[in-house]
Amino acid sequence: MSEPGFAGGRLRAYLQFLGAILYFFLARSLAFHGARGLAGDAWSRLVEQAMLVFLLLLGFASMGFWLDRQANPINEQGLPRREGWGREAGLGLATGWGVALVCVLPMAIVGGISTFVATRPSAWGWLLADAAFFALAALAEEIAFRGYAFQCFLRAVGPAGATLGFAAIYAILQALTPGADHASFAVSLAFSFLLSAAYLRTRALWVSWGLNFGWKASRALIFGLAVSGVTSHSPVVQGDPMGPLWLTGGGYGLDGSWFACLALLAALPVVFRVTRDLNFRYNAPVIVPGGIPVDLEAAARAQHEAAMGSADPAAPTLVQIEKQGLGTRD
Repeated sequence: MSEPGFAGGRLRAYLQFLGAILYFFLARSLAFHGARGLAGDAWSRLVEQAMLVFLLLLGFASMGFWLDRQANPINEQGLPRREGWGREAGLGLATGWGVALVCVLPMAIVGGISTFVATRPSAWGWLLADAAFFALAALAEEIAFRGYAFQCFLRAVGPAGATLGFAAIYAILQALTPGADHASFAVSLAFSFLLSAAYLRTRALWVSWGLNFGWKASRALIFGLAVSGVTSHSPVVQGDPMGPLWLTGGGYGLDGSWFACLALLAALPVVFRVTRDLNFRYNAPVIVPGGIPVDLEAAARAQHEAAMGSADPAAPTLVQIEKQGLGTRD
């Protein structure tokens, strides 16, 4: 599959990348203040993520359409409605869930997890709202960090430079959250490497979106663990892990665990393995035939005529046979 449609060279791609990053911060600010004005505290986080997804899609699609003459800017952001896109998202979801499980099981074995489960019916309704929040938050992150801006930077510096650059941007932004430390910075780098690899292998955001959602939502909604220091995501399950800081991440959660960093790095070959067919389908170079097209039938006919002659065969002559009678004997 070819790169998304872009016009101009590397310098223009780099300038477009800077413009896309500035627009991301603007959209995030607009979504934050807009949600506070439209919804109460209970719904503001969900509304904020929905607004952010809308603003990012709209803004980046406009850039792609006007600056790069993209015919389908939403598709070329990494969201093509191609055959099997739901399966790709499910593949990422299963991978993210698997990495989270690998991190949670040692916590349960070494120190244990103190768990409280709410049984009131209203809690299950809020659980669906929190699941929608994580789905939208993961989608917003993928559009922002693997979408149009990433693709512009990819054309400017190549795959390795784009992966490293966006990993650094993501890790710096995560480091600004309360409770972040060196371990959380390393986890953010490893997680960004994993997501960028998923995009580059598939040229779409479906696998990386599912992976992002699975890694965060499963920890929060199923195990009740903190995500980046926030423990109020799950209204049904609340988990309090007990164990060493390098394993549990303390109050910051697995996002600040050195063990989680190693698990995310170890998941890189898994992502390469599960996306092998998708990589072949969407990254294999298109074979363009070279040379000059030749009409083999016409060439064979010309060769035959040169050898046998092209003149039409002469019409057959008429042969007249004279019939003589036999004489009589006197």
